[in-house]
Amino acid sequence: MLNRRELLGGSLARLAATARPNILFVLADDLGWSDLSCYGSTYHETPNLDRLAGSGMRFTCAYTAGAVCSPTRASIMTGQYPARVGITDYIPGLKVENRRLLAPDDLHELPLDQVTLGEALRSGGYQTFYGGKWHLGGAGFSPAEQGFEVHVAEGGGPRDGTTANRYTRGCLDFLERRDARRPFLAFVSYNEPHTPIIAREPYIRHFEKKAAALPRLTEPFIRERDGLTRVRQDNAAYASVLSSLDEHVGRLLAKLDELKLADNTIVVFTSDNGGLATHAQGGPTSNAPLRSGKGWLYEGGIRVPLMVRAAGVTRAGSVCDTPVISTDYYPTLLELAGLAAMPKQHRDGASFTGLLRSRTARPGRTLYWHYPHYHGSTWAPGGALRDGDWKLIEFFDEDSVELYRLSDDLGERRNLAAAMPDRVKQLRARLAGWRKEAGGVMPAPNPAWTRE
Repeated sequence: MLNRRELLGGSLARLAATARPNILFVLADDLGWSDLSCYGSTYHETPNLDRLAGSGMRFTCAYTAGAVCSPTRASIMTGQYPARVGITDYIPGLKVENRRLLAPDDLHELPLDQVTLGEALRSGGYQTFYGGKWHLGGAGFSPAEQGFEVHVAEGGGPRDGTTANRYTRGCLDFLERRDARRPFLAFVSYNEPHTPIIAREPYIRHFEKKAAALPRLTEPFIRERDGLTRVRQDNAAYASVLSSLDEHVGRLLAKLDELKLADNTIVVFTSDNGGLATHAQGGPTSNAPLRSGKGWLYEGGIRVPLMVRAAGVTRAGSVCDTPVISTDYYPTLLELAGLAAMPKQHRDGASFTGLLRSRTARPGRTLYWHYPHYHGSTWAPGGALRDGDWKLIEFFDEDSVELYRLSDDLGERRNLAAAMPDRVKQLRARLAGWRKEAGGVMPAPNPAWTRE
């Protein structure tokens, strides 16, 4: 495998690339599987994203490799599971006291020896842009050091829409000023709809009226261990933020049309984890019919929207029910770009270009998650796997296990672990074996822990 320096400075960078497709990759922050109209929301309104879904392929079973931001972002950039990369929690993570377990230390930056998706495409002749949230390291580990020629950095201050506008404007400027002789990767990573949720004009009053017309709920939240899960989408401020996000994506898509780039640009839209539904005080959205949300390894925390549009590849209005995961974007985009695979780099990813072409579903595979940390959503350390229809979740803090059959229990409400001990034993052994192979570090008992 070529090393990082050879990739950026070697002969691959001089390949003729005029016929390669462009790529626009848009990543939302904490957007839930049920948040978009095209995924069934009757309260939120997302017309631009709905049109994107209608013009390409919408995935119903797309997963993130992490239940929080940094691990998933690492998986997108490397094509590897977070446990293998060494980034298993959001950066810098949550400091907790007097809990049963001591979470393992993890990396606070993406190692520079990882050949990122940006570097791989840049080596193939692509000009590269990154705008927005990174969360894979600060100075010395920013997108500028990880293969992106143009970088609009994440801004501080309130999330009132001004930073989103800066990212959008930066991408629009990049598209207008790009070298038309070279294809591009434009990666735009919005903060929306991450907390704090700040109402956006001119949408807020519309959604306040819409919420007021909904039937009154006597119990707007249900208990999820130490947290509360919102049962319905009715948060007007959150809905206004989604409308603002939808507007920004619409501006990017309109620019592709204006510059006559739409027919040669692959568009990917997805989220870094599920919507924040469970929290000590309750989350701002609901992922129903999925269980729980961001931070949890129930479906609500790791199943997300995904739409892909690629002219000549995807069929308008097509839907794919085959599971894919965020490690898969790296090899998929390389293949669509006509570039050689890098299996030693994106070792945990599998290209889904065949699915984009609506071919017969590929053979099933087992998907894995390792989240050995405590999180503000009230999640405690654990891990999970999905094998076919079966989903197993381990809770390290409780030393307990749950088993679900997703084909007839999407909401993960009927725990079959006690009734199927042999299957539990088999799947736990497989999960443990994967953790060992991937280098997943387990939490340790806390000698200072005392029961409250």
